[in-house]
Amino acid sequence: MPFFTFQIVAYRKQKILYFSPQIYTFRPQLFSMEVICLEDAAFYELVDRVLERIKEKQKVVSDKWISGEETMKMLRISSKTTLQKLRDEGKIRFSQPEKKLILYDFDSINNYLNQNAHSTF
Repeated sequence: MPFFTFQIVAYRKQKILYFSPQIYTFRPQLFSMEVICLEDAAFYELVDRVLERIKEKQKVVSDKWISGEETMKMLRISSKTTLQKLRDEGKIRFSQPEKKLILYDFDSINNYLNQNAHSTF
């Protein structure tokens, strides 16, 4: 059965995990090293668990209202004038809670993008 090699390296009192088919040589700044060999089924199970844990930690609830800069990134536009034009034409919803603060509706931007999407042939 094939094996995968892990390396847990203590570098400046931080543990770093390396996935590698080969063994690294010792470096002078490394304090200790531990090599763990796993069968491929155990390796893939471990990777799946790690990915699930990362996905849990990275779950971000998107805000209903986003800033002008975030809106411009989503629409891939660089001009505030273009953003104002979309606002003035009523193509995207916005809210202005303060005089110089304009927030844009996330769902409205996605709807605008979907309305202007063209299907393939």
